[in-house]
Amino acid sequence: MTITLLTLLFAAAGFVWGRIRADVVALIALLILSLSGVITVGEALSGFSNPIVIMMTCLFVVGGGIFKTGLAKKIGSGILRMAGDNETMLFLLVVAGTALIGAFVSNTGTVALMMPIVVSMAAQGSINSRRLLMPLAFASSMGGMLTLIGTPPNLVISEIWEEAGNGSLSFFAFMPAGLICLVAGTLLLMLLSRQFLKKCQKVGDGNSVGKSLADLVAEYDLNSSLRKIDVTPRCGLVGKSLVELNLRGRYGVDVLEVRRGEKSGRILRKITHSAPDPTAPVEAGETLYVRGNDEQFAQLCTDYNLKIGEDDNRLKFYNVGIAEIIPMPHSSIIGKTVAQLDFRNRFGVNVIGIRRQSEVRTVSVGNETLQSGDVMLVQGPWKAIGALSAKTRDWVVLGQPLAHASDVTLDYKAPVAALIMAAMVVALIFDVVPPVISVMTASVLMLLCGCFRSVEDAYRTINWESVVLIAAMMPMSFALEKTGVSAMVASALASSLGSMGPIAILAGIYVTTSVMTLFISNTATAVLMAPIALGTATGLGLNPLPFLFAVTYAASLCFASPFSTPPNALVMPAGQYTTLDYLKVGLPLQLLLGVLMIFVLPLIFPF
Repeated sequence: MTITLLTLLFAAAGFVWGRIRADVVALIALLILSLSGVITVGEALSGFSNPIVIMMTCLFVVGGGIFKTGLAKKIGSGILRMAGDNETMLFLLVVAGTALIGAFVSNTGTVALMMPIVVSMAAQGSINSRRLLMPLAFASSMGGMLTLIGTPPNLVISEIWEEAGNGSLSFFAFMPAGLICLVAGTLLLMLLSRQFLKKCQKVGDGNSVGKSLADLVAEYDLNSSLRKIDVTPRCGLVGKSLVELNLRGRYGVDVLEVRRGEKSGRILRKITHSAPDPTAPVEAGETLYVRGNDEQFAQLCTDYNLKIGEDDNRLKFYNVGIAEIIPMPHSSIIGKTVAQLDFRNRFGVNVIGIRRQSEVRTVSVGNETLQSGDVMLVQGPWKAIGALSAKTRDWVVLGQPLAHASDVTLDYKAPVAALIMAAMVVALIFDVVPPVISVMTASVLMLLCGCFRSVEDAYRTINWESVVLIAAMMPMSFALEKTGVSAMVASALASSLGSMGPIAILAGIYVTTSVMTLFISNTATAVLMAPIALGTATGLGLNPLPFLFAVTYAASLCFASPFSTPPNALVMPAGQYTTLDYLKVGLPLQLLLGVLMIFVLPLIFPF
């Protein structure tokens, strides 16, 4: 028992200290318990094969697919557009929309998605974004209390409940109390934020890490006079290369982009998107995006019997991107024409524009001779643009092209992501297959259906620190149970509060969990407190459900500190909040919701 208690104290101190990553602290604690013989090797490694850990890992992938396809952004933007200029309506829709998304996607990802949208909407409506950003973070946590998958502590208590032989909790078992919490929390937030979050906002310093893709498109006016040509089998372009056609020389028309698969269905579409290859023959079924003046373009269409596309005439950046490169002062490419440099064959990219001081040139750039101070706009596959960064002797790539690539959403895959998410939710609701299998299937489908650019992209959406932290902390419950620590704490709670009735015991568990979450992660707190809550209730012959739900609500509804949950920390710099702001708004909210849940949970789950 002594070793277990000391290890537990070490883990808690490590989490609070923060100098060592939480997952490393958890692994050290796991090794101490294993090496000291408190738990067996099998028990020590059981967390890494636990269904809850596998389920959480796959949920990161599912959530990543929802973000990468732009589905979550479309939902959030649609909800926010409904607000118009009404500040109160905007506030309510921000909270409701964030909670809705947070019920199915990680609260950290939800805040990361909604934060730029909220800031933009606040600016358009001349509203102080400080009043919206902190409620945004709190709403994501409250929304996580609506479903089984909304937040990791929900999964933790579900696993503890199932291990006790009571079956699994249903997908919407959390919703009754969650809705009460959300409604009460929204009303309280409206009052508290109006009173305490109205300070003037400081203006940023204007520093930027680089131009966005939209900035580059606007600066070089790439969408101006951009037209879409659908290549049909009877089109005169079929079978001929761009070099052979010489469209630029004969018509003054530049081909900027080639797409395939745009007409292959509205749901299961696969779009192949590439920069033009001058030597490749034009094929029927392709869509060419070209630029030129009206008169010359009309003559081209007449000569080759072309069909003009009428849909969206804008450049996309699914597989092909753009970036600026600036030659070094003494680079060997200075004094040469763009055509002589042959970027297409040497590096797999095309030079489509040159910026010389304040003048931008995008026509006949092949004949331009590079001068010192020129900036070239290149277009090509994202990997090829990223590889240009290695050529630091001759030029510098401005901005972070590969970071831009990861930000580009595969919006044509949004319907697929929506179908997969809906199917997963239905399977979870009706318990068609075990929950972990439903989520695993959804994550694999996200990969197979192209909702990610690559498997590596999917892996990058997984928060491995959280996965390892939970997997390493789960065996702690074995140690607490085997050494009698859980029974001792449960007995202490029962003896000190038992005479006061089950409500007092429930309050004791809720307060203990809530205080612990101020210092260590809510997931780790849930892992530690759930077995104690179960043991306390069982020892007194009470229904364990209200006590387990007290643990997950207390762990998740922690608002008094900017560091208690990732969403709280995310909005702190953007809203220029101080710790005092969290105490003014978050502490009253946390206390009032805590009191509410202590009395509501027994009504929903009787003792």
